[in-house]
Amino acid sequence: MQVKKKKNMEQELNAIRAGVLGSNDGILTVVGVLFSVAAATNNQFTILIAGLADLFACAFSMASGEYASVSSQSDTEKAAVENARRDLKNNYQQQLVLVQNYYVDKGVTQQTALAIAQELMVKNPLKILVNVKYDIELDEYMNPWEAAFASLFSAGLGGIFPLLAMTFLPTNLKFVGTIIVTAFAVGLTGYLSAKLGKGLVKKAIIRNIIIGLITIAIHYGIGQLF
Repeated sequence: MQVKKKKNMEQELNAIRAGVLGSNDGILTVVGVLFSVAAATNNQFTILIAGLADLFACAFSMASGEYASVSSQSDTEKAAVENARRDLKNNYQQQLVLVQNYYVDKGVTQQTALAIAQELMVKNPLKILVNVKYDIELDEYMNPWEAAFASLFSAGLGGIFPLLAMTFLPTNLKFVGTIIVTAFAVGLTGYLSAKLGKGLVKKAIIRNIIIGLITIAIHYGIGQLF
């Protein structure tokens, strides 16, 4: 039961990770493009198209990357299960000893560990073996579509903040207002990631804001060169 809870938490953290990475990437890449283009030209239509194009490109890029990454992890887990299935078929006794040693390493006596291993292996040998050998819960694999959609949605939502600010704020407030909106947005993702992941909230917020401001400064400087 403890192992199952651990795996469920791993799945939740994977979704959180995909969402946070997606939102941060959406915010920072879009604001970076907006500031670099806005520093090079005053044409509002050009700035809007550049930001909008980057928003879509970023969202789909993050989604495809997450899908490929999580699919690879899921395939690896399924391959490990097949290896365990073959091991059980070809050398059951050796796998029984492996499970026994697993409990011995946890401080259980040899005799008690053998009794535990025998009972567990009778009930569901494949389930216990993949858990012991690979720390995998049988048939509970990472979902690549879940990670992909989390990244797609969060990257798109994140990038909307600086895009709307740069598009609709008055001309004299576009740069300052977009910086403020971006700082708020990345600070919010830092807060949410820390709360959901039970991390340090203040540290996460400050870190994200500093990274956001550095990103803006770098891209604005690049735009000034042209």
